[in-house]
Amino acid sequence: MDFYNDISFEIGGKLVVLIEHQSTINPNMALRLLFYIARVLEKMINSRTQYSRKRLSIPWPEFFVLYNGVAPYPDQSVLRLSDLFEKPQDLGLPKKAHPLLELEVKVININKGRNEAIVNRCKKLAEYSEFIAKTRTFLGELGNKEDAIKKAVKYCQKHDILNEFLEIHGSEILNMITEWNTEDAIAYAHEEALQEGREERNIEIARNALAEGLPIEVIQKITGLDLEAIKQLAGH
Repeated sequence: MDFYNDISFEIGGKLVVLIEHQSTINPNMALRLLFYIARVLEKMINSRTQYSRKRLSIPWPEFFVLYNGVAPYPDQSVLRLSDLFEKPQDLGLPKKAHPLLELEVKVININKGRNEAIVNRCKKLAEYSEFIAKTRTFLGELGNKEDAIKKAVKYCQKHDILNEFLEIHGSEILNMITEWNTEDAIAYAHEEALQEGREERNIEIARNALAEGLPIEVIQKITGLDLEAIKQLAGH
């Protein structure tokens, strides 16, 4: 088994697996993993061999997100790259029977009590699920994330949960879990909030324009909204 970065590994040149842990489900995960797999393949394959007349054999890819967030989520779901594509018919192109490029990501809920058959096949994954559950329990008791994580670390060390990992990284784990609000994340959250505000304003403009009887195509040009979204507002 060879590791290419912190989310991917390759087995015997036959299978490459990319896995990410997420506490919130990112709808763009398939696109992110597309970028990752491209970089992994660049590392695996000599750049000159792609021009060979001999057909290349590349590993079969599998993509997973392990979800451990607090928001309700089904045991399993699938995120598809094609869900992000503009619709061909909205671009004046014929409707396609299937996308010409696709990537599917299986999302697996690993919270305690969910997908136990899968989680229990891997002792470390089961222990990780237990650690997250204990952290949330202590957070409810103490009301402070830092204290909750410290208590969860001590609990797991006492009960031989993730023991080897915590012996090595126990002093670091607090920073690993709590240092999520970087300047980039804050800036992007602000930008995303502004974008959501613009979209809400455009939706309101579209509703008013529909009430005035303007054609959907004209409303699309004014607001920049997706034609399907405007048709839904119109009740079509």
